Amino acid sequence: MYKLLAAAFLCLLTAASHGQNATTIIPSNNTVRDTSKQTDLIDIYRSIFKPKATKPRFSEDKTVYFSILPFGGQVPGGTGKALITSTTAGIYLGPRQTTNISSATFTPYLNFRGRFGLPLRTSVWLPNNEWTIQGDTRFLVYPQYTWGLGSKNGYLDRTLVDYKYIRFYQSVLKQIKPYLFAGVGYNLDYRINVRSDDPNVDLKEFTGYNYGVNGNSFSSGVTLNLLYDTRNNSINPLPGAYANIVYRVNPKFLGSQENWTSIYIDVRKYMSMNPGNPNQQNTLAFWSYLWKAFSNKTPYLDLPSIGWDPYNRSARGIDQNRYRGRTLLYFETEYRRDITRNGLLGFVLFSNINTVSGSKSLFTSWHPAAGTGLRVKFNKGANTNVGIDYGFSQGYRAIMLNLGEAF
Repeated sequence: MYKLLAAAFLCLLTAASHGQNATTIIPSNNTVRDTSKQTDLIDIYRSIFKPKATKPRFSEDKTVYFSILPFGGQVPGGTGKALITSTTAGIYLGPRQTTNISSATFTPYLNFRGRFGLPLRTSVWLPNNEWTIQGDTRFLVYPQYTWGLGSKNGYLDRTLVDYKYIRFYQSVLKQIKPYLFAGVGYNLDYRINVRSDDPNVDLKEFTGYNYGVNGNSFSSGVTLNLLYDTRNNSINPLPGAYANIVYRVNPKFLGSQENWTSIYIDVRKYMSMNPGNPNQQNTLAFWSYLWKAFSNKTPYLDLPSIGWDPYNRSARGIDQNRYRGRTLLYFETEYRRDITRNGLLGFVLFSNINTVSGSKSLFTSWHPAAGTGLRVKFNKGANTNVGIDYGFSQGYRAIMLNLGEAF
């Protein structure tokens, strides 16, 4: 198994290093990008409604940019339409030439049938990128279909699992050399009253798994984090590279019901196809991750599952939670291109594939998906797009609406 992890990690590093050299954290992207030549929805609003003159939108001392988008959408887990509001704030906490933009995204949803969620994601970069603080806090009433382990079950062979979910993830990393950070964190996953909506379904029998499938599931652990990041904007990454390793240890003395460990290895690469014009989006992006739980007593809902990566952005075109197992390997490629010269409209083409252990061995069953999407520039100051994506796979298709890019 260790040989498998080493081989997979080498493959991911190979994919990430393909193409041009990584840009720097103090890149020309911060200084050359000219937003005066771009148009966003705020510009259009001002040209139509002509509000009273206010302070200039962009100035050297402006540090905060907001994007707010109310919309309707599909709640994960097949529980119907919902009212969803997404708010993204981009904040500079230090000089723009030496500090990445920090971001906070709050996306509450409500479907008027007792299902709701309050998720908050934060990515904080302190002056000169000397420290970074990453956070993920959620309170969810979160019904979701499950298909058991592996991929043996057909799409309709599923059951709806209902539970309340509290997540609290925080990590603090120190820059140890340019682009490279190391640190520690704390992860808590508390799932309350895990049960099937169908009283005739026994989750242990349906899933073939004995841990974390009935009653409460509590996991509390520390993480060791290693981060390499040459991007200067996580909302809409410009050319650069990203690699993240999170090793998680969940001992009983911290409250976990079982002792278990996991590793998550995430590698991304962004290649500009038109490096001479930083104001035009023309990018090829690659994403791979390997997620492995080492214990056979890992709670069922803490096992690697498609769409449950830290940002819940993987596997567009595949139902979230569709494939679950002790090991998950994922690959995605996306092409991003502006349609209009002013950057207001753009499009993406994407494809992804994953394999998961469980009913079969890893690599014996692959699950592909593909799709396309429209991009509308919402706030050019933070380079935030409204993304409307259509993804499909065998037996499933969906339209997804987000602020910011998938990865």
